[in-house]
Amino acid sequence: MTSVLDIIEKGTTYLESKGIDEARRNMQLLVTHQLGCSKVELYMQFDRLMAEDELTPLREKLKRRGSGEPLQHILGSVEFYRRDFKTDARALIPRPETEELASIILNLDLPPSLILLDMGTGSGVLGLTLAAELGGKCHCATLADVSHDALVLAEENKNLLGLGRIELLWSDLFSKLEDRKFHLIVANLPYISDTDEQTLSSEVQRDPPLALYGGKDGLDILREFIKQAPLHLHPGGMIALEIGYDQAEAVETMLGDNEFIDIKTHNDLSGVARFPIAKLPGSPPPTDQAEDSEESKDSEELPTDTNQQSHSADYS
Repeated sequence: MTSVLDIIEKGTTYLESKGIDEARRNMQLLVTHQLGCSKVELYMQFDRLMAEDELTPLREKLKRRGSGEPLQHILGSVEFYRRDFKTDARALIPRPETEELASIILNLDLPPSLILLDMGTGSGVLGLTLAAELGGKCHCATLADVSHDALVLAEENKNLLGLGRIELLWSDLFSKLEDRKFHLIVANLPYISDTDEQTLSSEVQRDPPLALYGGKDGLDILREFIKQAPLHLHPGGMIALEIGYDQAEAVETMLGDNEFIDIKTHNDLSGVARFPIAKLPGSPPPTDQAEDSEESKDSEELPTDTNQQSHSADYS
């Protein structure tokens, strides 16, 4: 039998030979996943001998990682804002930059009893994180996506976190939202140019194309989203976006051309202008009016077929 430390060393060498970045960290995470222990506990087990029934599945996972399959898909989960979320090929793998967007949003001056929309929710990490962090300050949240598979994954994550007051809705941008209005709309929509596909890492290329590409200049979906968004915001309502590294100027211009004011693009930790925040003129309606409007929507009968329009969660 071979010790845990020897397995880590050999696995790291193998991943390095396959060109995997952060090979040792990847191997350590594969081993902790196999042993069901934390990283700290792993350090205390370096001399422990691994049995063959532990090594066989570990070798399979190692081969998958060496072939370029994302680590998050192999582990089946990702940590995002101190919570564990399920992740797989049904939706975009959550990125650290989106955690930065969540922090920015949580530091905004948000109205009480917030009505939230997460457009293009994917696995649900952003909208669910905001709902969880805001707690009772979030009256309700709608998570919308054009991908049925992504919505099923988002629902699994909602259930994993035990969150209520969450609606999951199939919608091509705002197509199924009719005249509904929100205080805050967050969106991490596809923004990669179709022509940039060959420049992406093999791991990113394993994300669903529907979640990646935004047309010739990468802005087709954002352009239509920004055009429609004012119709679905209360006066004084805000949007918060994540965009590509070279799109800030173009997106700020689009926002200004579509009624938005107080436009500011925040940098990510690498200094890239990444997160535009903007608002509509005016003041939000009194909280009770906004809640009454949304509750009237909640009281309508919603389809039960998750492949058609929406799932809704009872309030808890």
